[in-house]
Amino acid sequence: MIVVHEEVAEALSAGLPVVALESTIIAHGLPRPDNLRVAREIEDAVRAEGAVPATIAVVGGRVNVGLGAEALEVIAHTFDVDKLSLRDLGPGLVSGRPGATTVASTAYIAARAGIRVFATGGLGGVHREAAATFDESADLTALASTPVVVVCAGVKSILDVGATLERMETLSIPVIGYRTDRLAGFYLADSGHPVPWREDEAEAIAAIQRARHDLGLTQALVVANPLPEEMQMDPALHDRILAESLAAADAEGIVGKDATPFILGRFHERTGGESLRVNVALVLRNAALAARIAAALAG
Repeated sequence: MIVVHEEVAEALSAGLPVVALESTIIAHGLPRPDNLRVAREIEDAVRAEGAVPATIAVVGGRVNVGLGAEALEVIAHTFDVDKLSLRDLGPGLVSGRPGATTVASTAYIAARAGIRVFATGGLGGVHREAAATFDESADLTALASTPVVVVCAGVKSILDVGATLERMETLSIPVIGYRTDRLAGFYLADSGHPVPWREDEAEAIAAIQRARHDLGLTQALVVANPLPEEMQMDPALHDRILAESLAAADAEGIVGKDATPFILGRFHERTGGESLRVNVALVLRNAALAARIAAALAG
């Protein structure tokens, strides 16, 4: 059920660096028609650092590890692409419809394919009011059993970041700040929370992952890569739109896996393109850093 693109397969066979990329950001995280352009820019950012990109998605009833131009256009241009987390992969494959993989399913498939590094935007986690709703992303439990390096911009700022960090500690998922002692805040440079570990070089992160492999540890290694302050969204604008979007989701009864795309969609609509600019910037930075870590691991 897993088809590895020829370029990706050749790179893996030769021991060359490969970076997995999720496809939910293409289908559900970015507005059309910008999404196809940005998807190509993300792959180009990986190539610019000497690694091979492997965007993962379900197309043609198979999990594709690495997308050709036609498959990438299917994910970007189809309006009813399924959002496939781990629990959804089986039904999604049988349905025959195109499906975009989340952090959870991308990390799992990447590990199955032998890819050791994965770049994304922001992680899912514990939702606000989770004490009453038990709403928690499958990203957390998937990362607790998937031994890949995940380069991200921290936890999505629409979530309960503090509670997410507590859950990650419980699940023994290590979090490293890249050149910072603070957790990246997705649209913001600083989430307001510290990280337990800091590293300033890709080679050091690769060394940590090798040590974890030798110890038989099976959790993901999360690397939080913050935006510089001058590139972040205006914090006041962020907080205002977030409060409005959370209230709108509550009023419309939008919960579960539909909540995040709904809220992020409102950010795109109500920030005059500012959230799109920030989202693209952070993903490109994460893709480039992931490629450098993959190269260090391959070396």
